[in-house]
Amino acid sequence: MNSKPRISRLTAILTYLQSKKIVTATELAAKYKVSVRTIYRDIRTLEVSGVPVFTEEGKGYSLMEGYHLPPVMFSEEEANALITAEHLINKNKDKSLVENYQSAITKLKSVFKASQKEKIDLLSERIGFRYNPENETTSTNLAKIQSAITNFQLAQIHYNSIEGNFTKRIIEPFALYSTNENWLLVAYCRLRESFRVFRLDHIDSISLLHEKFSPHNMTLQEYFEQCLKNLSTTPDKPMA
Repeated sequence: MNSKPRISRLTAILTYLQSKKIVTATELAAKYKVSVRTIYRDIRTLEVSGVPVFTEEGKGYSLMEGYHLPPVMFSEEEANALITAEHLINKNKDKSLVENYQSAITKLKSVFKASQKEKIDLLSERIGFRYNPENETTSTNLAKIQSAITNFQLAQIHYNSIEGNFTKRIIEPFALYSTNENWLLVAYCRLRESFRVFRLDHIDSISLLHEKFSPHNMTLQEYFEQCLKNLSTTPDKPMA
């Protein structure tokens, strides 16, 4: 293997380490299609080069807190993908997601090369999505719910069910998914004492509480599998 592919891989590994809290050698090997032994050598090369990579026995690798790479440079294909995603997200019906992505993409555009900026401006004028042509906004709480999920923070919601019933709930936000143009929140409902699915466009208001809850030892995929196994529905589930 010549040096150029390895240099590119080392840079990619460093970027990936910066984007994650901890990464295993197996994960890196699979991502970059090399052996685990090669990843060991790459990590050693980064360490010798002065990159503060920490090895946590039995867990993986992480970068020293506060370490940052110089501004990241994007390939033309990566820049085009970001612009395409911008147009798609701008059609999303949750206002908070649109606003936060616009803020993030503005920061990313600041590191594009001058030649890239001309091309992305041209591409931006020639991309369109017919989804949500009226730019309808049906919810504004996605960002707040995402924060509750990652911080294991209890939330209080005022919910208007699809049957028109208004209730106040204390929930433990678990996961989000999107289907049929609606964002859906999976959460443990303390009122019903079980998991429920809530449509974001039916949440009239939400407030995050100071109280934390214990993380649920389950993945979203495991939740879906359990739902299929139970083959049950609840009044809050917005399923056809």
